[in-house]
Amino acid sequence: MRLMKKKRWGFDMRDIDKRVHPQDDFYNYANGGWFKRTAIPHDEARWGTFLMLRKKTERELMSILRSLAKKARARRGSEVQQIRDLYRSGMDMRSRNRLDAKPLEPLLKKIEAIRTTDDVVNSVALLHRYGVGVLWGTAVDQDEKNSDWNILHLYQSGLGLPDREYYLSQKPEQVRVRTAYVAYVTRIFRLLGDDKREAARKAGIVLTLETKLARASMKKEELRDPHKTYHKMHLSALQKIAKNVSWRRYFARIGADSPGALNVRQPAFVKAASSLLAHVPIDAWRAYLTFHLLSDASPYLSNRFGRASFDFYGKVLTGTTKIKPLWRRSLATANASLGEALGKLYVDAYFPPRAKREMDELVSNLFVAYEERLKKLDWMSPATKRRALKKLRRISRKIGYPDKWKSYKGLVISPTDFFGNVLRSSRYEQRRNMRKFGKRVDRGEWHMTPQTVNAYYNPCTNDIAFPAAILQPPYFGPDQDDAINYGAIGGVIGHEITHGFDDEGSKFDGHGDLKSWWTKADRRRFERRARVLGKQFDSYTLHGVHVSGKLTMGENIADLGGYAIALDAYHRHLSKTGHTVIEGLTPIQRFFYGVALDWRQLSRPEVEKTLILTDPHSPALFRVNGPASNLPEFYEAFGVKKGDKLYRAPKDRAKIW
Repeated sequence: MRLMKKKRWGFDMRDIDKRVHPQDDFYNYANGGWFKRTAIPHDEARWGTFLMLRKKTERELMSILRSLAKKARARRGSEVQQIRDLYRSGMDMRSRNRLDAKPLEPLLKKIEAIRTTDDVVNSVALLHRYGVGVLWGTAVDQDEKNSDWNILHLYQSGLGLPDREYYLSQKPEQVRVRTAYVAYVTRIFRLLGDDKREAARKAGIVLTLETKLARASMKKEELRDPHKTYHKMHLSALQKIAKNVSWRRYFARIGADSPGALNVRQPAFVKAASSLLAHVPIDAWRAYLTFHLLSDASPYLSNRFGRASFDFYGKVLTGTTKIKPLWRRSLATANASLGEALGKLYVDAYFPPRAKREMDELVSNLFVAYEERLKKLDWMSPATKRRALKKLRRISRKIGYPDKWKSYKGLVISPTDFFGNVLRSSRYEQRRNMRKFGKRVDRGEWHMTPQTVNAYYNPCTNDIAFPAAILQPPYFGPDQDDAINYGAIGGVIGHEITHGFDDEGSKFDGHGDLKSWWTKADRRRFERRARVLGKQFDSYTLHGVHVSGKLTMGENIADLGGYAIALDAYHRHLSKTGHTVIEGLTPIQRFFYGVALDWRQLSRPEVEKTLILTDPHSPALFRVNGPASNLPEFYEAFGVKKGDKLYRAPKDRAKIW
């Protein structure tokens, strides 16, 4: 083993807190020094590796925008003109304050004119065309049992709080948020001009109606099971279970004429929503639709509406104390509306070809390691193993940016009409989505922009994607220590591959169809092993709120499998390069420092509680300590023994993939 002193190898040793034993809490051991000298910025709910890289990417995008701003002339309708003028219009706060809620008047008048149930449904369709989530939702996406084709999906929606339990639970956190929500709804109506009593009355109506929708909604844990959300039926069958909606007229109004067969993801919810249309007074529907239009529009209106939205969705739900500066909010809107147009410019400026080549090599190494591990599984039968290997080999990879960019041709963007720009952009994307209806799936389409610091696996296309923005230090750097690369981005790659074999992704075959490809005995063995992991995460608590092992199961399986595979790939790499000690740390020890870097994060208590209650990802602390406590390489690297807090008896350690 060679010794090496390297100043910049990807981890700063000052970030360690030596008062913490790695065998007891590796996450706070590896990151504690950084935690002690770091404060969360006032305009952030969390701060750490992911968020810092996102902020860096924002600054790079702003550099691009500044260069566009210098262009005195840009061809009308060109992407340069669209990006430049959308940002400019967002920055014109003087005009936005002067207009206040005036841009909403045409839509508000249509809601105010509602007199019948048909009028309610027509207004729901109108708001859906602009992306306002009321009552239910519709989108065109893959048919999960025939993944080459797009069909229409109808799903539960219409809540202003993050999850149904915020309406139904009497636990302290849900009660705190629910109370603040009523105050927020009241405030929105007051901003529109209602007096205190009338605003409070309407807020009560909204809460009552949304509580009924929440009661009919499927639980978040059940939503993860694709079999429970697949109910393909013809329009005539939908009309029978939800009689109070003229579905043919509704679908025509949103741009999906003659849908034929569609997937009704939650039939019980749609049936309940139809019943509510018959029994809830028209006045209540006017209040509900008005509120949701105002609430969704608030960030794009005047300061007083934007502040109201932030005070609830920012302060109450995430604990953020200060609204983001206007330039960041305007940039976010441009990014959301013209993502791939901006992405093209980002890739040209900040993503060198070398990064794509080296990332492709690293991904290939992970696939080789995964295949070897699959072949050696002792709990899976040869028949299922053959199908698993076939699926693994069919996973396609998307690295950096799409081969074919989305077009924004025909989207009208004005430098003086910010809210109009937002409406037109929303409508443009809704039309783009509806045009997919009945057509073959474009398997080359990306579902993240290149400037997104994230990654994903799509079970229906059986592909993994790693946008350009995540392919940089500390996740990945051609010049940093290979141990950090394999622990950080290698773990992310392994994580996304493993999603193809988690409790949800494993129900899709190699082509992307929802289809059983396991023997029954193998499925039982898989679920038995998964329950060990679920029990482990059920035992975790943060800020008095319990983690749900069932809700987080897929991500926990992906974390555990991802790091196990990344370790295998790194061992293969070391067999070629040899073992090097850096600053007294072995290669495997440094690998786990890369893992800790992955999820390094300070979070406000409010956002952590919100995420535990709604997010399928576990808190950062458990995304490091949880997998580590199951991996034998961690025990060996840091001398973990019985009596240490991260020690688990071999029989209690989870091992799936």
